[in-house]
Order: sequence, then structure tokens, then C-alpha cells
Amino acid sequence: MKNEDFLSSFQTAKNAAGKEKAFELSLRVLVKGMDNRQNKFREKTQLLSISAKEATFWLRSRVAVGSRLDLELEIPKTLILENHLRLQVSGTVIRAQEEPNRTAKKRLVCIGLDKKFKLLPKASTIN
Repeated sequence: MKNEDFLSSFQTAKNAAGKEKAFELSLRVLVKGMDNRQNKFREKTQLLSISAKEATFWLRSRVAVGSRLDLELEIPKTLILENHLRLQVSGTVIRAQEEPNRTAKKRLVCIGLDKKFKLLPKASTIN
């Protein structure tokens, strides 16, 4: 099964379950938290989708369902948005699923987002 097929079926399953519509965005995100061995980690990755309640992304670090993660997303400048912004939000892992192609050793992680967030001017890059 290709990653695209896996993600498509994953998104279809989410929508069928009556979840709100998620926006499929490829934004850079810095993920911080504790892995399964209780070691702190900071990992740069790409956001796959986000809604008001959930965010989904690939992660190399192994995280357990129920663990807390902090995300920092770069919001790019657009025609409507005059400046780059940073969105800081936290959440709890609700799903951590192995990638079908085991050679990349990434997991598809979905977190339930907290209602509180910070929208800040972009001070540094996530690169």
C-alpha cells in the first residue's frame, strides 16, 4: 500500500466517523515532547492535516497514546496575511500508527488539540 493510499483511506475513515473537516496542509512543524522511554525530543516534520480539534503528522520518535506534545507551526505570508506567524499549540496523542512501509520507520501520529493556543510573530525559523 502506498503512503498516498494509506493517507487517503485514513482521511476517509476520519470523515466517515463524523469528525469535522480537516484541512490538508503541508506546513513545517516542530514537535516537542517525551518519547516512550521518557526522553525529551524535538523533531522537525511536516503537518499533514489540521482541524480545530486534531492535527496529523509523521513522526520518527516513538510516542505513546495519551502522551502530551507541543507543536510550533510556521504560518506563511499570503495575500491576506501580511506577515509570517507562529502557531503554538499542545495536545494529547490519540493515535500513533506504524507506517505500512517499514523502511522509513515513521509513525502516523494524530493528536487531540487543546483549545488554548498562541499566535505569535515569526521570530525564528523551524528549518
